[in-house]
Amino acid sequence: MNRVFIALLIAASIAGCSSNTPSTQTQPKFKVALLTPSSVNDSGWSALAYDGLMGIKQELGAEVNNVVAATPQERRDAMRSYAQQGYNLVIGHGYEYNQDGIEIGPDFPKTVFVSSSGTKTAPNVGTFRFYLEQGMYLLGMTAAKMSKTGVIGMVGGPEVPSIESTFVGFEAGAKSVRPDIKVLKAYTGSNDDVNKAKQQTLALIDQGADFIIHQTNAAAGGVFEACKERQIFAFGTNSDQTSAAPDTVLASAVIIAKPAFIQLAKEVRAGTYKGEVRLVGMDVGAIGIAWNPALKPRVPKEVLDMVADAESKMKSGALVAPKNEF
Repeated sequence: MNRVFIALLIAASIAGCSSNTPSTQTQPKFKVALLTPSSVNDSGWSALAYDGLMGIKQELGAEVNNVVAATPQERRDAMRSYAQQGYNLVIGHGYEYNQDGIEIGPDFPKTVFVSSSGTKTAPNVGTFRFYLEQGMYLLGMTAAKMSKTGVIGMVGGPEVPSIESTFVGFEAGAKSVRPDIKVLKAYTGSNDDVNKAKQQTLALIDQGADFIIHQTNAAAGGVFEACKERQIFAFGTNSDQTSAAPDTVLASAVIIAKPAFIQLAKEVRAGTYKGEVRLVGMDVGAIGIAWNPALKPRVPKEVLDMVADAESKMKSGALVAPKNEF
């Protein structure tokens, strides 16, 4: 997707979404845009953000729009285009959008730019870090307790700090209940290369892994296909991915974006938002575990009880899942 196409797409979408003419509006429409690294139909990372965007539309009556903007040029072009069209809030769903917001933010002080993950802030630029490491920790505990080979694996897409941190959480959870567990890791370098994801998964299985968790976004199907072929369990991430592979995905570490997105939008609309790094986790209902109801009976009761106890402790703050600072 080149910059000209993005500009045309945004302009067309904005025209299509507008239901009022300037003469009938009593005040400017509150407008929110979402930029994602992959299609919002990926049943994972981008899909959960789109659910949050729809929550903003329903709760606040906002005019909303979304576009896939994966490369640096696409991201900057899309951000500028939305800001030039008077969008109040532009959400870039990923660590990589943070720097773009910092660079573009000063040119559009009336637009708030928020990225999912990141460390840099400005008056109208912030980050929204979902504490997914909590859910990953619990799945790591599950994998370690149930593994018959003593080897489990992690497959990532792009090797970025946010993904690496979730793997830190998964490995820590595994080793908290089985210190001698071997945790393998591989990256494909891509958000959507299904074949690479499958091949990396098969390579880990060949090394003995009998549980696989992924952070491959739209390429998750490759991970699940490999696990199904070798008849081992996989874990979903970001969204409940049971439906993507109902006979393979044992459970998913999920992000519930809607409440957090709505709260953010309310602050922006009210003019009270200040750029910050905001961490949201189980304590506010932003992170959870979704078990596959068809496969859950195959999980030993002692494992389910262990996970439930750990989850309760995380919500209260008694158990802290490790995460990288970036």
